[in-house]
Amino acid sequence: MRLSVSHSFRDRWKVRVRRTFITGLIILVPLIITYAVLGLAFGAVDGILQPPLKALFGKEVLGAGIVALVLLVFIVGLIGTLHPGQHLIQWVQRELFRLPVVGAVYSASEHLIESFSGSSTTGFKHVVMIEYPRQGTWTIGFLTGVTMGDQERRLALVYIPTAPTPNTGWLAILPVEDVYDTELSVQEALKLTLSGGILAPPQLIRRPLNV
Repeated sequence: MRLSVSHSFRDRWKVRVRRTFITGLIILVPLIITYAVLGLAFGAVDGILQPPLKALFGKEVLGAGIVALVLLVFIVGLIGTLHPGQHLIQWVQRELFRLPVVGAVYSASEHLIESFSGSSTTGFKHVVMIEYPRQGTWTIGFLTGVTMGDQERRLALVYIPTAPTPNTGWLAILPVEDVYDTELSVQEALKLTLSGGILAPPQLIRRPLNV
């Protein structure tokens, strides 16, 4: 009897520790990712600002990078919402597109961000599932387009995001009949990827892709 009670207590303790650990991960992982992204942006802006500020005031100005980053994002957003500013932004983008390497990187980055935000009409068309990395194992992806292969075979272009940073991933090109559509929205699929599967929908229904 004592042995049974001891095992029961130990099992409950293990379950509680596991749940506590998972809760800690749910809270900390988004904070760490946010901190890392903002830290890179802050470091870049602060590295540019500190030399002239130090020359002007004779010392480093703490917090200047954060303030400048917030102001930069707000000012660029404000310019982009005003009619004259929209023409300026479009002119800058056209000039960037003309640069051989910068244009390709900027164009791809712009379309990727717009696709994630849902504001693009040429980005992610469907949230799909493909059988990868082996038969019976499924991976979430975003259908970006359809092209023609040899022997007039239709091929699907599927962007496979990595967790927990969906802005990085790889491109899969496979027959259309091997790709399955889902009922997930782009935002739901992003939540699923960012959380590493923790924020999963109640059901993942797949059906033949009709494109």
